[in-house]
Amino acid sequence: MLEQLFGSKTRTKLLKLFFMNPDEAFFIRELTRKIDTQINSVRRELTNLSDCGLLVVLSDDEVKEMIKALPKKELLDTEEDEKEKASDKQQKKFYRVNTDFVLFNEIRALFMKSPLLVEHEIIDEIKQSGQIEYACLTGYFVDEDRAPTDLLIIGEINTARMAKLIERIQTELEREINYTVMSVEEYKLRKSVTDRFLFSIFEAKKKVVVDNITPKLVR
Repeated sequence: MLEQLFGSKTRTKLLKLFFMNPDEAFFIRELTRKIDTQINSVRRELTNLSDCGLLVVLSDDEVKEMIKALPKKELLDTEEDEKEKASDKQQKKFYRVNTDFVLFNEIRALFMKSPLLVEHEIIDEIKQSGQIEYACLTGYFVDEDRAPTDLLIIGEINTARMAKLIERIQTELEREINYTVMSVEEYKLRKSVTDRFLFSIFEAKKKVVVDNITPKLVR
């Protein structure tokens, strides 16, 4: 969703990094590592974002202070930048988000709400993907580290459609999402043998999004 809004995967990744870390400054090679993108694409987007005022370039004095504070590995990277293309002054620049930008608060709020937007997308997709008897979000979606999965679905679902959705969500969140789908029959079998995996989900913190037969299935 955010990628569609901002028009570029590289731009979206950069904006997310800068707006979620407004007090930090980054140099080009560091950015290519953090967002796993080719340096030319990063350089091009940094120019675009700087030209429109979303990013600011640190002054020479600020850069000197930044370099003094860098860990040895990152300091070597800045030196490598200069060797690679010494004539390109952009290689020596540090960038920081412009907190005085007129829409700074609104854009940052959008990135802060990104997981919530993803959550609503998953819920809508679940309700349209088949005959679902029970579904809950847990794990990542509710900050529950103990949960063995992030999403549990009981019922009949279009698994190919769900797999594509999860793949898209993982790209947007830049993290793996674990999900479990089981039929009602499998659920009953697991429940009858007091399956540890199943009960650990029901005992963990969760957000129930579909619940047609809780009295029969869960209790």
